[in-house]
Amino acid sequence: MELKLNKPICFFDLETTGIDIGKDRIVEISIFKVYPNGNKESKTWLVNPTIPIPPQTTAVHGITDDKVANEPTFNELAPQVYNMIKDSDLGGFNSDRFDIPLLAEELLRAGVDFDMKNRVSVDVQTIFHKKEERTLSAAYKFYCGESLENAHSAEADTKATYEILKAQIERYDDLENDVKSLAEFSTRKKIADFAGMIAFDKDGEEVFAFGKHKGVKVDKILETEPGYYNWIQNADFPLYTKKVLTAIKLRKLNTK
Repeated sequence: MELKLNKPICFFDLETTGIDIGKDRIVEISIFKVYPNGNKESKTWLVNPTIPIPPQTTAVHGITDDKVANEPTFNELAPQVYNMIKDSDLGGFNSDRFDIPLLAEELLRAGVDFDMKNRVSVDVQTIFHKKEERTLSAAYKFYCGESLENAHSAEADTKATYEILKAQIERYDDLENDVKSLAEFSTRKKIADFAGMIAFDKDGEEVFAFGKHKGVKVDKILETEPGYYNWIQNADFPLYTKKVLTAIKLRKLNTK
């Protein structure tokens, strides 16, 4: 079983300083790229996060401040990372809710104008949870019949994720071997930004998904309460959320 691809897909995994998308930083990134012709390439980088790695986080992935002290920062690595993923769809395990949002923050912080236009994402964890509801190690054991060695190593996790997805396609007749279809199946809900601050209503229009304007159309608030936009731009919201909100504002101005 090989994936049917119309363009490359990059499976990737991050080890980080924590789980706060807006504040935490990458300490390791591994990308496993699969091409339509079956060729594959893999790259893994340790990253100096420029902030301390909490001991409780080191206990999970084993990466210490000393281990990354002399490694490049993400700002230095960003061009290489983006060059590898720029032509590709994305795949991962819990990637829609964590890895893609955090990667987007790091890229935007480094001055790379990343977005998900012209690409889709396949979250292998969502397929797994919809079908079996387990963890990555259990998924690897269940689908591939093997124990996952070096769990929480970014390189091991990315390759395991790739093998799990292929096994899922073989196991479930209703899963199409098509990245767009897999992306649709692995999407939990339609959101405009990665953090879920801006969602889509039943008519496909953007609405706020938090706070006092939850459920209210973004266009309406931008028109009736312009200060709300400024508050979000100056507050501690994810950079990608601010980028999406700005795009909606500009779109509205261009249609006047």
